Amino acid sequence: MTKNSNKSIPVLVSGALGRMGREVINAVTNSEDCELVAAIDLNENKNGENISNILDIPDNDIFISNDLEGSLCTVSQTFRDGELKPVLVDFTHPDSVYDNTRAAIAYGVCPVIGTTGLTPSQIEELTLFSQKASVGCAIIPNFSVGMVLLQQAASVAARFYDNIELIEMHHNQKADSPSGTCIKTAEMIEEYPKTFNEAIVNETESLKAVRGGIRDSGINVHSVRLPGLLAHQIVMMGSPGESYTIRHDTIDRKAYMPGVLTAIRKIRNYETLIYGLEKLIF
Repeated sequence: MTKNSNKSIPVLVSGALGRMGREVINAVTNSEDCELVAAIDLNENKNGENISNILDIPDNDIFISNDLEGSLCTVSQTFRDGELKPVLVDFTHPDSVYDNTRAAIAYGVCPVIGTTGLTPSQIEELTLFSQKASVGCAIIPNFSVGMVLLQQAASVAARFYDNIELIEMHHNQKADSPSGTCIKTAEMIEEYPKTFNEAIVNETESLKAVRGGIRDSGINVHSVRLPGLLAHQIVMMGSPGESYTIRHDTIDRKAYMPGVLTAIRKIRNYETLIYGLEKLIF
């Protein structure tokens, strides 16, 4: 592993052989200011194989590794001068994302986290850890600019509607529910403090949870998991005589790549945790 003479941003990708990881690697290798320096994946059958033999990217000297910490250590030692602060992009699994993020911060590598499933307490702990280490960390529930615009619109509309329900729909290989994107949407709506969906009748459920999960604010959240879906979210608001619906559909993972590259480029200028793409683009 050698330093790029053009001073490109060194990027490690964890979950490199997953659907999102592959897209990130393509985006990084085709960008003018980023350099792929490590590809990490737990697929034992591909360990040690050159990434260019697996993906349709130019020949390089990057080999698949299943050792995240070893890769972080090597990269942190190679790019120690600060000017070339490296970035880890993580699209792995909710079970491992917290440890992956802590490890990156510990090695002085800025994490850009697309894996959802972190709890509020874990995010709080990571915020304190990143501040103590003075290492920028981005936790981004959704990298789509269109989704950020939906969330902004929903947070404004919440001032005028007291009844709101969220529906998020994803492919059936998504491990966590509701999605981190949906949770972030609810949190942004709840920034306007009030109680939503106050009951006017005594509701009963003949099928448990048929009305979805209910947040402390009263917002109902519904999750759908089906093959054939990618990522979709609907915000439904209602008041007497009208309804207001905002919808976003992701039909290709390429939609996330401009947001991923923006996070890679900007997080290196921070020394704390940033939660949400809107904080990097507005």
